[in-house]
Amino acid sequence: MSPVYPFDDAATARAAVDSHGVLVEWNEGARRLLGWEPAEVLGRQAAELFAGPHVRLPEVPRWHGTLTLRHRDGHQVAVWALVHRRPPEDGGGRLLVTPLEGGTPPDPDDPLDRAALLQSPCAVAIYDDRLRLRAVNDAMAEVIGAPGERLRGLRVSEIGGRRDSEDIEAQMHRVLTTGVGHDVRTYVPIGGAGRMSAWLARMAPITDARGRVCGVCVAAHDFTEQYRARERLQLVNEASVRIGTTLDVTRTAQELADVCVPTLADFVSVDLLEPRERTGEPFTGPPGVPVTMRRAAHRSVHGGEPEAVTLPGHSEVYPATSPQGASLLSGQSVVVTQESGDLEKWLSWDPARSLLAQRLGIHSTMSVPIRARGTTLGVAVFTRFEQPAAFLPDDVLLAEEVTARAAVCIDNARRYSRERETALALQRSLLPRSLPHTAALDAASRYLPAARTGVGGDWFDVIPLSGMRVAMVVGDVIGRGVQASATMGRLRTAVRTLADIDLAPDELLTHLDDLVVRMSAEAGTESASGALGATCLYAVYDPVSRRCTLARAGHPSPVLLPPDGPPHRVELPSGPPLGVGGLPYECAEIALREGSVLSFYTDGLLEGRARDVEAGHRLLCEALAHHTGSLEETCDRVLGALLPAGGSADDVALLLARTRGLPASQVATWDIPADPSLVAPVRKQVVDQLEAWGMAESAFTAELVVSELVTNAIRYGIPPIRLRLIHDDTHLICEVSDTSHTAPHLRRAKTWDEGGRGLLLVAQLTRRWGSRHTTEGKTIWSELNLLTDEG
Repeated sequence: MSPVYPFDDAATARAAVDSHGVLVEWNEGARRLLGWEPAEVLGRQAAELFAGPHVRLPEVPRWHGTLTLRHRDGHQVAVWALVHRRPPEDGGGRLLVTPLEGGTPPDPDDPLDRAALLQSPCAVAIYDDRLRLRAVNDAMAEVIGAPGERLRGLRVSEIGGRRDSEDIEAQMHRVLTTGVGHDVRTYVPIGGAGRMSAWLARMAPITDARGRVCGVCVAAHDFTEQYRARERLQLVNEASVRIGTTLDVTRTAQELADVCVPTLADFVSVDLLEPRERTGEPFTGPPGVPVTMRRAAHRSVHGGEPEAVTLPGHSEVYPATSPQGASLLSGQSVVVTQESGDLEKWLSWDPARSLLAQRLGIHSTMSVPIRARGTTLGVAVFTRFEQPAAFLPDDVLLAEEVTARAAVCIDNARRYSRERETALALQRSLLPRSLPHTAALDAASRYLPAARTGVGGDWFDVIPLSGMRVAMVVGDVIGRGVQASATMGRLRTAVRTLADIDLAPDELLTHLDDLVVRMSAEAGTESASGALGATCLYAVYDPVSRRCTLARAGHPSPVLLPPDGPPHRVELPSGPPLGVGGLPYECAEIALREGSVLSFYTDGLLEGRARDVEAGHRLLCEALAHHTGSLEETCDRVLGALLPAGGSADDVALLLARTRGLPASQVATWDIPADPSLVAPVRKQVVDQLEAWGMAESAFTAELVVSELVTNAIRYGIPPIRLRLIHDDTHLICEVSDTSHTAPHLRRAKTWDEGGRGLLLVAQLTRRWGSRHTTEGKTIWSELNLLTDEG
């Protein structure tokens, strides 16, 4: 330890020995004491300088006593020495010091000696103008842990033996040179036990009769209790801020470990109980032992957590004889220490842990159960090996306070995760697992739940309609959690039901708005939240006319990518969100060329913390502009361009649809006179058309269906009457339209009835049938499965 000022270094004999017992430092004072030159002793074993039997210094932070040493000329020298065990950062080993001028009797007229307050309860030390100890009172000698008369002539850095002591010495030098007093706060081990204590050192200059500064007076005040109380308060405050920043169980457990290291412990592990298999719920009472727990998090003062036996995410079984099992069974904190002899007993259940504890020097362990709202969640284990002091009762109270705060956050995260998983499972069960293959369009979709908030009520759907048409819908329920998912399921079912009766988009949204109003009224009688709401966009595409009819209820307009142009927003009449009630919705109709791509989405795709909706729209158009033909790749490109790496703050639903068109060669239309006698020629025309299409195998069934539908329209409908056949590779559709608004229905004919079996026969011969209302009247349609007929 080199002096930091040009003072006489020969007044102290100082030698340093490394961890192997080799002399690595030998100052001028040591040469004066024993006569050996540095070159003669450096690199040699220090034991060679001891006289008599081999001397082994105690393995304590600091020791003092009399050593018998060998002088260079052969005689023995009895020396009182102060021995420090140096920390690894200072090279390890031992530092031995002894004063060479401490035995000089004091001068009664010396102002330094007159300043010594030997009987003062305040610890006082007097240092001369070389910053060497002149006198200490009994209180200071007790603080240092060594006889005051033996310390005379040593510097603070030599008495303390740590780098912190050099900082204190620097402050004393400042007082000595400036003549101005100074206060220093420090947290260092005091005395031979090495226990950390907080001290306030008040330094004041000592002057002689002429006012000349001739020394420094140091008065030390122990404020360890206040320091620790402030540390505890700071840790509790920090825990309230840093723990529970997310609703993630693992992250919250890691925050607990991070907060407590290194302030409270050198290593902290958090193990959580596995939920019970039958109920999936945590334990409300003490769990049975042995108990299985999963490592959620741990933290060490050393990088890489070398103290960890179990890795995060792995499970381990703890018996009742372990600190973890004992604290869970009793519901109380368990503290075991090496000093009490309990640590070895508690670690005997796991040889690997026992060996690791010996290697690291673990001397104190504390296990605190994690409980919240009467539920046992796991256990937090606090370990000390770098900090010399064992866990005190105040440390136990502090650990319990911090753990209790973390337990509430962990329980909140657990409850949220369970509800989120339930809502996700419900929502995924309600969303389409795959989109139907239709002749009208190709489609691809994506759904991503919110990354940090509750699951919302976003949904999408593709619904085949009659006449080869197809409906596309995307919606967003206001709210989060299971209720939003359940509401989404009800709305999706309602949309499918209303779509099945072929309502126009504006009429469908009107009925859906009425449903949301009724649902909101029902919710208002059962909960405080009351109002519900949603947005929706509904579109119907006809591949025959290649026109698309759209209406929206508070939902963003879709983006259209033409086959040979840039993407742009489709301008639609704005409609109120669902649930407002009483306001109309309007339709818009657009012509779409074959190969056009429609992009439907929810607002979570465009909105973000770092951008507004218009910026999101520009990014969406840029991503769609790079469409290469694959809708799946385009979906991934859109999500990658608009969503952050950690996920969106809101749910996202995306539906891409590329339109197809049915050529005129796959559609045949006839105007039918209202004359029953002309039904036979119509059947003949249908058979001829099917033969021209290469569908002769389906001609018999189609002829019967057309005959019944046309006859029914002539008998009960209002002219003009029109017959239309549409086909693709798998289906043949027969449609008969008239201007009557009366919808047909099935009825069971009696045995002797001559009629009433037409529609029943159509239902038996076709895959499905139905009717839809149009602005001119109604259309009765039926669909035949060509593959089944041919097979």
